[in-house]
Amino acid sequence: MGRPAPLVRIEDGHSPQPATRRAATGWRIRVGTFAATAAMVSAGLVLGAHPAAAAPAPVRLTSASCPNEIVQGQTSGCVTELQNLLNAHGAGLTVDGQFGAATLYAVREYQAATAIAVDGRVGPATKGKLYATGGSAPAPVNLNSSSCPANIVQGAKGGCVTELQRLLVHHGYAVDVDGDFGAGTASAVRSFQSSHGLTADGQVGTNTKRALYDTDESPSTGLDLRSASCPENIVEGQSGGCVATLQSLLNGKGQSVGVDGSFGPQTLTAVKAFQSASGLSADGQVGPNTKAALYANIGGGGGNGAPAPVNLTSASCPNEIVQGQRSGCVTELQSLLNHHGADLAVDGDFGPLTDSAVRDFQAEKGLGVDGHVGPNTKAALYGAVTPPSSPAPGGGYAKILDVAAAEVGTVEGSARANSYGASVGLSLSTSNYAWCATFVSWVAKQTGASSYRNSYVEGWVRQARAGNYHLSVTTNPQPGDIVAFDWDGGSDFTGGNEHIGIVRTVSGGSSFTTVEGNTSNPNGGSDGVYVKNRSTSSGYDVVFIRVR
Repeated sequence: MGRPAPLVRIEDGHSPQPATRRAATGWRIRVGTFAATAAMVSAGLVLGAHPAAAAPAPVRLTSASCPNEIVQGQTSGCVTELQNLLNAHGAGLTVDGQFGAATLYAVREYQAATAIAVDGRVGPATKGKLYATGGSAPAPVNLNSSSCPANIVQGAKGGCVTELQRLLVHHGYAVDVDGDFGAGTASAVRSFQSSHGLTADGQVGTNTKRALYDTDESPSTGLDLRSASCPENIVEGQSGGCVATLQSLLNGKGQSVGVDGSFGPQTLTAVKAFQSASGLSADGQVGPNTKAALYANIGGGGGNGAPAPVNLTSASCPNEIVQGQRSGCVTELQSLLNHHGADLAVDGDFGPLTDSAVRDFQAEKGLGVDGHVGPNTKAALYGAVTPPSSPAPGGGYAKILDVAAAEVGTVEGSARANSYGASVGLSLSTSNYAWCATFVSWVAKQTGASSYRNSYVEGWVRQARAGNYHLSVTTNPQPGDIVAFDWDGGSDFTGGNEHIGIVRTVSGGSSFTTVEGNTSNPNGGSDGVYVKNRSTSSGYDVVFIRVR
């Protein structure tokens, strides 16, 4: 599945919150250091803290008036807006429109807490996340709860609207998450409805809510458009991971298209608009020149100029990663260290600060403190809680439920959740892609029940129907079976709106419970691995898969 874009939808939306040291605002604060810095800022004792009265009027970060990257040293209304957004997430900055040391610190803290490359530069990813996570908007409320009206319409305000706006953002629409259903939100709703074959009336009723919560197992956006894996010219009518990457890059350049891997009229319009704005021939064909422009000023996924991250356990990384190296393996290492509480610039360069962070991590985990990132340190970074020398639980299909159930409560975006991706070759925060099938693949690998791995629900269903990899379809579900859902109906599992989990209990009739990854927390909070009540008579199609 590759590395999907941050705006790819997951089942019930997501609000990335690392598992440790969370503040009430929903993003991690390093207790002590940050609190002290905030206090110093308030007192005007930190470089960069200036009287708020001189602050320029705020300017929306995604507007043409703001640079692609907002960095330390700048003074503008864009910085005023940035400081307001950071304060909405608990930073406690003096709003003066000047990007000084305190603002830099707050940016880096926010990036570390929300699984963005920690480079202190406010580029498209950081801007999008700041608006997507909502800040001071009313707390989101599940649209299907009794607290929300049957039809949410323009003019409404409150947590139901916050949730609606968060879901729209995750589907790729550029709306403010402020809990206020205004004209911009109404326009996005109508566009979403139109693209999903719904009546485009701008009213968020039963069908629209269901579509918003659909899991979109979108194509990979880890494919580099300039690689041999993608056509030299990408054109209207094509589909797949290369198109998904294209859509993600277009959104990073200020366009607003759904990341669905299908090059349709909306994507064509966005391509032409981008080409025109970049001084290219606006022919709608994404050839070498357009690709080069799309990748201009993009740091390859790891911050400003950092090499693209590479899974530490892959053959592309050395057995030991040590100081002095520069590579995508180091980019990945730095990102993982930040997930564990470090505060590194993610630049792909293994320098003294990275070495110090490695040693701190090794000491914390009871490993040999040598600064060398070998097999044991790699395993610990990916969240392995058993010694690397211990084998996976094994046990085949009989252990599927035990292994899955032991993960219940694992929070999306945590190092543990992110480690599931290794089963399918993914090195990515689970905050940024639909990972339900990845979780099932991880369980299969841990138990040895099947050699099949796939980050798409469709693949699991297809192989079960074909009787491959010890998989088969059953109509008599038992605990430990796999269950796939096709929210669109039709049981073809090809529309991009699917989900998958593992059967926990069967109570007879149509009801059963599951253990699912990439699903909403029943008690509120971040998505993760949780137990869900499901049914075969809820309007969606269900296929049970036996592993033997």
